[in-house]
Amino acid sequence: MTIALHPKHLDTSTAVDPVSAITRLANSGLFGDYVVYERLGEWVFAADPVGQVEIDTDEVRMGLPARTDRVRWSGRPLQALAGALDGLRLQLGPAAAGTAYGWVGFECCAYSLEAEHHVPRGTTLAHLMIPRVEIRLSPTGIATAGLTADEQDAVTGLLAAELDTPPAAEPVDVTADPTGYRDRVAAVVNEIAAGRYRKVILSRRVEVPFRLDMAETYRLGRTHNTPARSFLFRLGEIEAAGFSPELVAAVDDDRIVTTEPLAGTRAFGLGPNADRAARADLEADPKEIVEHAVSVKTSFAEIASVAEPGTPSVADFMSVRERGSVQHLASTVRGRLAARRTSWDALEALFPSVTASGIPKAPSVDAIFRHDHDARGLYSGAVMTVTAQGVLEATLVLRAVYQSGDAAWLRAGAGIIAQSTPAREFEETCEKLASVAPYLVRA
Repeated sequence: MTIALHPKHLDTSTAVDPVSAITRLANSGLFGDYVVYERLGEWVFAADPVGQVEIDTDEVRMGLPARTDRVRWSGRPLQALAGALDGLRLQLGPAAAGTAYGWVGFECCAYSLEAEHHVPRGTTLAHLMIPRVEIRLSPTGIATAGLTADEQDAVTGLLAAELDTPPAAEPVDVTADPTGYRDRVAAVVNEIAAGRYRKVILSRRVEVPFRLDMAETYRLGRTHNTPARSFLFRLGEIEAAGFSPELVAAVDDDRIVTTEPLAGTRAFGLGPNADRAARADLEADPKEIVEHAVSVKTSFAEIASVAEPGTPSVADFMSVRERGSVQHLASTVRGRLAARRTSWDALEALFPSVTASGIPKAPSVDAIFRHDHDARGLYSGAVMTVTAQGVLEATLVLRAVYQSGDAAWLRAGAGIIAQSTPAREFEETCEKLASVAPYLVRA
C-alpha cells in the first residue's frame, strides 16, 4: 500500500470548480477519514490514512495498518508528536514518504506555558495522518496519487459531473449570551487593570441545534469567505470546516519562518460606503492599533527566538486584510530558521498564535483556562501539514464550525485589553461568527 511517486493527471471535459469537486469527494463515500487543505489557489484532498499519530494527555498512539502502538510521553506534546511521526514514517517506509495532515489543539500550549494542570486527563491534543490517496486541484489541472484503477474511474466521473445547486442554509442566531460573555470580559478587564497581563483573547461557544453536512457547509461558506487558508476534515471523532484568516507558522524549503498576526477588527460586507467607513475607523482606533502593535512585537520576539540573528523582519505592517464578514489590521513577520532549529521548534515558539491567546502568553493562557467557560479543543489551535523534509504549515483555526457525534458548534473570540468594553467585544464575536453562521447546511 504505497502512494504513487508520479501523480496521474485527470482529463475532464469541462472546467472543474474546486470547491464543488472537494464537496463531491468528501461526500462520495469512496474514502474514509480525510483532510482538505486549501492554500494559494490549490486544494488537496488527502484521504484513507496508511498511518496515524494521536496524542492525548497520557499517551501517544501510532496507528499502523495492522496494529496500534501506545507509548507514554513526557516533556512537551509538540516535540512528542514530532518524534512519533518520525517513528511512524520509519515503520511505514515508502508509504510514509508524503505529507502528513491533521490538527493541533489549543490545549497543547498548556505544557510549555506551565498551565497543564488546567487540562483534563484524556484530552486529545493533536491528530496527524499520512494519506494513501492525494487529489490535487489547481489552476493547471487535477493530479491524483495512490488511487486504484476503480477509484481513478470513480473520481474522474465525480469531477466531470455537472454542477448541482447547493442546498439551502439554515442560519443560527449568534446574539444570545448563555455563557455570560460580557460578564467574563468585565472580569478580565479588571485583571488587566490589576497588572496580571496586558491582553487576552476570550471566546464563546454557540451551539448548533442540528447535525451538519460538513462538506456542503464548507462549500457554501467558502463562496462567501476570503480566507488565507481553508480546511475541511473528518479525523476520528471530530469533523471541522473553516476559513482561516491567518497563518500561525510556516517553514518553507529555504527555512524561512513566517507568521501573520491579525489583530484589530471591524465588520465587512455591509456595502462599499459602510466598509470604507469601518476601515477608516479601524485604522484610526487607538485600542485596535495598540492591540495590533503589541501582537506584532510578540510575534517578532517569538520568531527571533528560533531564527538566525539579524534575519527577523516585519512586512506590510498594519495593512488591512478582508476576511469574510470582517476586516483586520494585519502584518507579516519572517525570519530564517537557525541552523540547529527544526520546523517543529518554530511551530512551538509561535503556538498558540498570539492573536488567539494573549500577552504575555503564560498568564493570558492561564486566564483563558479560568475564564473561557468551555474547553477550546480545536478552536484557536491549528490545521497543519508537514513533509518528511520538515516543510511545515500551520493555519489558525478560527471562523470554523465543529462537529462530534450529535453535537455541532461554532466559536469566536475577541482580544481584550485595558480599553475594552464588554458590549463592543461581544459585538465583535458576532461579527466574526457571521463568517460561518449564515451558511450552515443541515445533514
